Amino acid sequence: MTDSQGLFEFADLPEWEQAAAEDIQVAEVVFNLPLEKPYTYSIPDSLRELLKTGMRIKAPLGRGNRSVIGYCVKIRQAESGLRKLKPIMEVLDAEPLLDDVMLTLTHWIAERYLCGWGQVLESVIPAGVKRRSGTRLVQSLTLSAEAETLIATAKLPAKQQTIVDVLRKATGPVPATRLCELADCGPGPVNTLRKKGIIAAIRIRSEVTGELMGSSEPIEDLIMNSQQQNTLDAIVSALESGEHRTLLLHGATGSGKTEVYIRAIREVVSYGRQAIVLVPEISLTPQTIRRFRSRFKSVAVLHSHMTDSERHWQWRQIARGSIEVIVGARSAVFAPTPNLGLIVIDEEHEPTFKQDSTPRYHAREVARHRCMQEKVPLLLGSATPTLESWLRAVRKQDTLLSMPDRVAELPLPPVLIVDTRNDPRIGKGSSIGRALFTAIGKALADKGQVILFLNLRGYSPTVWCRTCGSGVKCPDCDITLTWHRDRQEAVCHSCDYHIPAPENCPVCESPSVRYFGTGTQKLEEEVGTLYPKARVLRMDSDSMKKPGSHDEALEKFRHGEVDILLGTQMIAKGLDFPNVTLVGVIDADSMLNQPDMRAAERTFQLVAQVAGRTGRSSRGGRVLVQTTSPEDPSVVYASKHDFLGFASHELHQRKDSGAPPFSSVTRVIFRGLSEPQVNDTARTIADKLRKMAKEVDPDVRILGAAPAPITRLRGYYRFHLQIAAPTQERVKIVWQRVENTLTLPEGVEMAVDVDPINSR
Repeated sequence: MTDSQGLFEFADLPEWEQAAAEDIQVAEVVFNLPLEKPYTYSIPDSLRELLKTGMRIKAPLGRGNRSVIGYCVKIRQAESGLRKLKPIMEVLDAEPLLDDVMLTLTHWIAERYLCGWGQVLESVIPAGVKRRSGTRLVQSLTLSAEAETLIATAKLPAKQQTIVDVLRKATGPVPATRLCELADCGPGPVNTLRKKGIIAAIRIRSEVTGELMGSSEPIEDLIMNSQQQNTLDAIVSALESGEHRTLLLHGATGSGKTEVYIRAIREVVSYGRQAIVLVPEISLTPQTIRRFRSRFKSVAVLHSHMTDSERHWQWRQIARGSIEVIVGARSAVFAPTPNLGLIVIDEEHEPTFKQDSTPRYHAREVARHRCMQEKVPLLLGSATPTLESWLRAVRKQDTLLSMPDRVAELPLPPVLIVDTRNDPRIGKGSSIGRALFTAIGKALADKGQVILFLNLRGYSPTVWCRTCGSGVKCPDCDITLTWHRDRQEAVCHSCDYHIPAPENCPVCESPSVRYFGTGTQKLEEEVGTLYPKARVLRMDSDSMKKPGSHDEALEKFRHGEVDILLGTQMIAKGLDFPNVTLVGVIDADSMLNQPDMRAAERTFQLVAQVAGRTGRSSRGGRVLVQTTSPEDPSVVYASKHDFLGFASHELHQRKDSGAPPFSSVTRVIFRGLSEPQVNDTARTIADKLRKMAKEVDPDVRILGAAPAPITRLRGYYRFHLQIAAPTQERVKIVWQRVENTLTLPEGVEMAVDVDPINSR
């Protein structure tokens, strides 16, 4: 089996000679490759004192003994009669990048998500940390080993004697520029002492310092109500127990969950410990970050816009225990906290907590395992928890904490389902139906603000030929192009292929090309036409590319500089604006009609979350949901703010079909440039899995192989299969027995996705 980088072939590893190994230490090393077990290397005498577990090394690997970077995961005594081993060539780090806790956690991830341990290690350590970005080698000076003997026989001038006195008092090597400052001299006397052999120069890596992130404007605690206090008491009890517990905080939108998080973290900090807070997308939560910075002395915010130097600086400060609170997206779960006391996952239902490349871990499950290792609580919070988390709470595997009421006894807003099938405005091509049109006008007249939600970006999501009935598709993906009017281009939202707006159909060359459907750009134009005096702002990934643009846009909305905020799902998360009196969901069907087992769950979550953006003050508010499926359970339950009813209904449906969370599913995706070759490979492996499942565990089901929903993506043909079983352990047993026998043909790649949440 050939690895994805083409470094070596498993079958090509040489047969080494047998040799005695008395009193010899060896290192177990893993590489950034899909390998099952570590390789064993001898440790040369010159590296024995330098090498520790958790460090990176260079070692020869495969045919030709090519030098490859790996991770030392264990040092042990060699067994007698061991084969003669290849030696490690170089140690790359001055100190370990990972401690024993993180090595254990990453090994669990590799086993849980069926990938290589080295692949996990390569993923969890930021590139800036590996490159030691923001550090530099500085020449420093110290007294030589022969200094005192040489000084005793030499009569030093005053300046040279001063330099010697400074170095005698120093606790370690002194940077050359600093030594000149302390001795009040130039470089001449220093160089003379070096020539005499009295002082020696060494190069030390110096860290470029940064600032710990806190707030210069601390704010007072908010007054908590009884349900918040009861919830906090339960969390503090878990903190004081010294044991791991997973707590699911099911709190209505606007119930004050963030204040509970802050008070719980303050308790953790009072113990001298650290807390990690995971949020779905760091750029979309500026309000939350400001609240943390105003309440704690040191807050590290890890996000994708940080430079490598900044990320390395933060990593070092966290590892030293200097940071109280770490806020970040899913990768922050790997923050190297030496004194972890609590992990909080806010909006735990968000799909962004699942990594979509190897290792395809879910941050919630990694956080759960890390908290179990370190015997600290895990706090999950959401108004619409995932069904996986909810079922664990129902089964008493996790502790359920409930906050059903909003703060200040504010009611949840009424939600009106608007059937648009016979709406006269919709029938004429408008995106805003009659009821929503009237409601927006009334809200603006009353000096209220409006949020409009549409989960389709661009101008028109479908470019279609009336003559031949073909959609104008991306040549590299089985996806219809989306027309972006501002760019005058048709764009593929998967690979960013783009062409000028087509005048003729690429299939039949007819000029009858039309643009159908509504994206956020078209909605923005329509709203501007209908309400010319309103100040309108669009928030989607096209308009919010500039760093800091999300925060800037939301601040304008907060200060009343914007009347209507419209956008994609980024406006559905964590926003708290008291003056919002109306929320409109333009098209609930765009979420509901997806080829995805979780389409109903995601529709409920998004409608419920965006509905929670209004009614957050005494002004009240209401929500209008436009749909052509007004009887769909997810829409009906969301309109009633009835998570319990939806969860009961959907879990019943899932149980009847044997779908997650009542089973464990692993998806295996194959891709390549040749469709027949990918198809044959997928079917061959599916047959092997069926045969193995029949022998080992008849309860393991193999579904497929079949074309993926998007069969061609970025030029690659894609087929997939699914392995389903009552537990992940049973899936793992069948997969690993077959995996060892697999040989992928050249040109075909394979990815394994445990607990997939995206089936495209």
